[in-house]
Amino acid sequence: MLRQPLLILLALSLTTFCACDVVDAGGDAQNTTVTLLFTNDVESAYDPIPAFWLDGQEMIGGIAEMTTLIKEIRREEPNVFLFDSGDIFTGALAKLTEGRLAFELMITMGYDAMAIGNHEFEYGHEVFAWQKNRAPFPVLGANFFYKDTPHPYAQAHAIIERNGIRIGVIGIMGQDAVSAIIPSFIEPLDVTVPAGAVQRSVDELRDQVDLIVLLTHQGKTAPMQTDAESDPRLQRDIDADIRLAGAVSGVDVLFAGHADAGTPEPIVHEKTGTIIMQTYGQATHLGYLQLTLNADTRQLEGYDGRLLPVDPALYAPDPEIHAKLSAYRSAYPEIQVVIGRTAARMNRRYIEESDVGHLFADAFIAVAGTDVAFVHSGSLRKDLPGGDVRVVDLLDTYPFVDDVIVKEMTGEQIRRALEQSFTLERGLLQVAGLEVTYDLSRPEGQRLVSLQRNAAPVLDTDRLRVAAPGFLAEGGDLYTMFAEADAIGNAGKVSDVVAAYFAQQDQVGVPSRQRQIDVGPSSPQ
Repeated sequence: MLRQPLLILLALSLTTFCACDVVDAGGDAQNTTVTLLFTNDVESAYDPIPAFWLDGQEMIGGIAEMTTLIKEIRREEPNVFLFDSGDIFTGALAKLTEGRLAFELMITMGYDAMAIGNHEFEYGHEVFAWQKNRAPFPVLGANFFYKDTPHPYAQAHAIIERNGIRIGVIGIMGQDAVSAIIPSFIEPLDVTVPAGAVQRSVDELRDQVDLIVLLTHQGKTAPMQTDAESDPRLQRDIDADIRLAGAVSGVDVLFAGHADAGTPEPIVHEKTGTIIMQTYGQATHLGYLQLTLNADTRQLEGYDGRLLPVDPALYAPDPEIHAKLSAYRSAYPEIQVVIGRTAARMNRRYIEESDVGHLFADAFIAVAGTDVAFVHSGSLRKDLPGGDVRVVDLLDTYPFVDDVIVKEMTGEQIRRALEQSFTLERGLLQVAGLEVTYDLSRPEGQRLVSLQRNAAPVLDTDRLRVAAPGFLAEGGDLYTMFAEADAIGNAGKVSDVVAAYFAQQDQVGVPSRQRQIDVGPSSPQ
């Protein structure tokens, strides 16, 4: 917690720049500089991507390029620490290595600690429990326990010491993030409300360290859309982190994850003085917070925080990271096999109809032979290229260990699923086999205007064969109505189903739109 008399000053300003001199590692009689770097929601986004939403920058991101930036900061500034707020897994290579690659890259990059994110459970709690043994840095989850016991699943906190600077680090996960995990993959664990666990660790550490850093993975689930940073409709807030910062005492810095709610400038809690920051995720920005401490008292004298865009035009790929990535990729040549072609690039959208979402839903119906198919927008993690599509493209687009489950659902259950979709809390469900109109200007739960199949109304008593990924089928992403219906079939792995769809045709065209039409007064359609 920031100490008086700076509380009022810092609460009035989003950024504060220390007026005193910045010094090197040992400091002088007055000042010591500590630089905290942080990432969140990297999610195996290892390569630069087109920055089509940015002016003056052609590409953005890249883990090897980010590593070069980190090393540059370490050369130029004293007392540099590097943290991550969770979601290091996802993608083809993460799946094939069960997360080993993510840890290997973090080892090379020199991370000091990380919090556990929901994507760390993509392969089940046992796989992650084993793989985190690989990390030489603490993997933190203060509010994780084996179900109905006080026995911790993960380390709660740690002390990191460098050049005489001691930082206590705590990690937690919030309840929204838990709901984004396949229920059976985390069923043996309890994830408790964070505040109590955080305060317990703070009380243990506070008098033994100079700073306390809290790494959180909570808040609303991030919208998976490439240009989400530039779309105001998709901006998530950091309210959960602000509430937590106010509910506990003694936390100096909170680095957040899960919502991808980028903070170009730090937010300071008006009551506790906790400095709060988060990046946009996917390794497009490196979080930077420089603190100036009194060399004798370790009182916080000022700070400078911002997000640093990772511009591949400015930072060459780090050779060690590049070599490690290349070695892992060459070990799995089967994922470079071309499985088909697309007529054009297909993009993801989170709260709208999506080319990629429609493609997957169409593939489910074609291969599983169902009446209807659904895909949750948050599961689609990468756009598909135009032209040749490789196995790795499919695995990166839908990276989860999930089967296409066939269920028989009533029209009434489907209506409730669509009403949940129209809250946009977890994005718009992508559909095939239905014609839908809705009105977002209506109250939640009353937004479905019409529901038809083959131009005939779908009645509440109708029973339809529905294909959906296993995550949805288990009631994930708040779609509990799917779990009400029993499974009657399994069409195989999502990636295999979509690959089979590609194999049925020489070239896959961009799917048709207008399956779901917003007829509300503010709709752009």
